[in-house]
Amino acid sequence: MSQKLLILLFFIGTFFVKSQSLFWNTSVVDAIELSNSQRKPLLLFFTASGTSDKIQNEIFKTPDFASWSAKNVILVKLDFSDPNISPEQKEQINSLRTAFGVNEFPQVCYATASVRKGKTNFNSLGSIAYNNASVKAWITESNSILNPE
Repeated sequence: MSQKLLILLFFIGTFFVKSQSLFWNTSVVDAIELSNSQRKPLLLFFTASGTSDKIQNEIFKTPDFASWSAKNVILVKLDFSDPNISPEQKEQINSLRTAFGVNEFPQVCYATASVRKGKTNFNSLGSIAYNNASVKAWITESNSILNPE
C-alpha cells in the first residue's frame, strides 16, 4: 500500500514540477534576441491585475503547454500591473498593446521581430483569446496560427 502511495506522489510531484517549469521573459529585447537565435516566434501574453487567471491555470500551467511551448515559442509576459517594471517598460508594453490591437486582457499574440539599424520591426502572426477550450484545442489553434497552410 505504501509503495503505491509513494509512486502516486512521485507522479503527482512530477506533474507539478513540469507544469511550473516555464520561463516567461519580461524583457522584450531579451526575448527578441532569443527568438532570433532559436528561430522561434514570440508568444506575447498581455495581462494586468484583475484579469482572469483561467488561461494561466487551464492552459499555461499544464504539462502539454509546457512541452509545446518549449519546442515552438519564446514566452513573453507583458503585465501592465507589475510593480517591478520601469516607466519605460510600461510605455513599451503600451506601444506593443496598441500595435497588436489588444483591447482586452488577457490576450495572446504571436509575432516575429527583427532589429535593423536600432529599430525593432514586429511581424504579427495572429492572436488568440482564451475561450474555455481544452489545452489541446488551444495548442491546435496556436499551431494553425504559427503554421498556416
